[in-house]
Amino acid sequence: MVNNQPKRFIKFALVGISGTIVDFAIFNFCLSILHFDSVVASVCSFSMAVFNNFIWNRLWTYPESKAKPLGSQLIKFGIVSVLGLIIRTPLFAFIEAPLIQFAQSRLGSNTAIPPVTLGHNLALGIAIIVVLFWNYFANRLWTYKGIQ
Repeated sequence: MVNNQPKRFIKFALVGISGTIVDFAIFNFCLSILHFDSVVASVCSFSMAVFNNFIWNRLWTYPESKAKPLGSQLIKFGIVSVLGLIIRTPLFAFIEAPLIQFAQSRLGSNTAIPPVTLGHNLALGIAIIVVLFWNYFANRLWTYKGIQ
């Protein structure tokens, strides 16, 4: 039997990149256009990224999973994602202010990207990387259990 795990992790990571693009786009839209609080914007963008990732993982990373019921798979994926959000949100909230301060101290205020925006996005990026590993292993062991 061929070990597909490295290939699946790469696909999962590529899907994650598409989800990250969705996440950052929605996050910055919620902050800049809708003027949401940054933590609320992070939760909204995370939710949209989860939906994106579920669709692409079902269709591309684990196409064999289409033989399993959509509803139960979506619920499992959703539970793993909510647990990921529980990891992500306090981490984001904890590192956001120090990263904003770091950006302000290094860049000043006359930059193309405001230090506050850079700090928000650095915090989001770090939180996304941490949650990537949780999501992959939890989904691999539970949502997509039994798929080689």
